[in-house]
Amino acid sequence: MKKRMGAVQAGVFFLLFFPLTACSINKMAVKAVSNALTGEGSSAVFTGDSDLVLVGDALPFAIKMYESLLAANPNHQGLILTTGSLFVMYANAFVQAPAEFLPVEQYEERQASLERARRLYLRGADILYGGLEKKYPRIAGEGAAATLARMTRADVPLLYWTAAGYLAAYSLNPFDLQLGSRVPDLMSWINRAYELDPDFNHGALDEFYITALSALPESIGGDKTRAELHFQRALEKSGGLLAGPYVSYAQSVLIPTQDYGAFKAMLEKALSLDVDADPPNRLVNILAQKKARLLLETAADYFLETEDEPEDDEREG
Repeated sequence: MKKRMGAVQAGVFFLLFFPLTACSINKMAVKAVSNALTGEGSSAVFTGDSDLVLVGDALPFAIKMYESLLAANPNHQGLILTTGSLFVMYANAFVQAPAEFLPVEQYEERQASLERARRLYLRGADILYGGLEKKYPRIAGEGAAATLARMTRADVPLLYWTAAGYLAAYSLNPFDLQLGSRVPDLMSWINRAYELDPDFNHGALDEFYITALSALPESIGGDKTRAELHFQRALEKSGGLLAGPYVSYAQSVLIPTQDYGAFKAMLEKALSLDVDADPPNRLVNILAQKKARLLLETAADYFLETEDEPEDDEREG
């Protein structure tokens, strides 16, 4: 009887323990996969590719995969950063950028795509902001300055991508008063990130400043003189291997000042770069060069006069 009772108890113990063990193994597996997919160099799978179509088609699946992993492991900071930043990158490179160059006849399609990009920016930024709040519950409101002061270099990617996502969304709808009220705080995050790691991602923060400081009013942090300074720093930190700073400067600084000669020179410089000279950023350079070509082709839409336009006498002849 005792043996039988012992067997029954063992069976009950096994039935109770096995689900817990399976659950534990599942969590361990999810964590291991999460660590592997967000480890150092994992992003180069995308940024180092040379096929825009392949990456553009693959990213939505990758984003949903990361979202699924994040749902199973919501506190994994690597998953939060990767998932959120992929939303922001995809919105910028494969939704907003193509939409901006659609012809006037496709106005409705253009606006629909820009609205989609805005929603994707917000979706990614909200994920990233959630990650910041998990680490620093007082990142907003009272105590925000003290919280920023406690941050370390390891927080720079999260600060950068969160601010970039929200500010990109705001640029597509400047009438969003709620998001607009957050711009000073978002710029303070970028400023803190720059203090902690000014060389982050080979000058990514400097390139961000080129666009933001040129576009924002002075009342909330805009400063065109500083934009010039950060352009030079971006070139230095990237070793002249990235096309992005040239394109950002041409679009953000030279179009508003109507300096077509410098605009053309900057974009031609971007196009002259060898995309294979910096393998981890191959795709980044290909995207920047694509934008440079489109800007040159549509220059007449941005400039009152271009040196390539025929003179009045030639037109009459």
